[in-house]
Amino acid sequence: MTAEPRLLTVNLGVERTGAWTSNGRSGIDKRPVPGPVMARSHGLEGDLIVNTKAHGGVDKAVYAFAREDAGYWERELGRTVSPGNFGENFSTVGLDITGAEIGERWRIGGAVFEVIRPRKPCRVFAGFWDVPDLVKRFIANGAPGAYLRVLTEGEVSPGDPIEVIKRPGHGITVNLMLRALTTERELLPRMLEAPEMLPKIQEKARRWIAEQQRVPRHPQERPEHHVVHVRKEEVQA
Repeated sequence: MTAEPRLLTVNLGVERTGAWTSNGRSGIDKRPVPGPVMARSHGLEGDLIVNTKAHGGVDKAVYAFAREDAGYWERELGRTVSPGNFGENFSTVGLDITGAEIGERWRIGGAVFEVIRPRKPCRVFAGFWDVPDLVKRFIANGAPGAYLRVLTEGEVSPGDPIEVIKRPGHGITVNLMLRALTTERELLPRMLEAPEMLPKIQEKARRWIAEQQRVPRHPQERPEHHVVHVRKEEVQA
């Protein structure tokens, strides 16, 4: 990343309908707005969140995605990926979101945000783009963007500088966490190295460790089969 990190656009959801949605409506289609926009603990004021069980809330208040990564998908899909088209609230430039650490903090405008987890898209994402295998390809690419907590509420505007004010140093990045939760489960124990990790992910890591400890050291070895000789008279009895 060579450009100074900044917020290119702030994007808010508009209602979309179709068979590809989970309940007939979706707010995945985000559009740039002039700003300023107030960032609250539960999300951005004016954003449309339809499925509140899967989106929004304190731990998914804001979704940030880098324009550099959007450029990859433009080449991959052969289509224009405008700011907000991947469902992101923040379209950034000059910021390595994929390499950001869990617990990393950014100051943008009058607000402070904390990187909390990668995005794991659902079928609505693939349906919106009408690319059936998009979720699988998105995860395989390993640059999912990040969900942010709002630690300090405040206004944000397009063009605001992004200042990284804290980097924990534990090395648990957005990319590493995505891999641990999807394609490389053996990385789950490393999630315990990040004190800022969500408790439910820490518990998932502990369960995985416990399951591995219950697996035999040499599962390919089968227990010996003891042959029992039965006398003919015992069978006839």
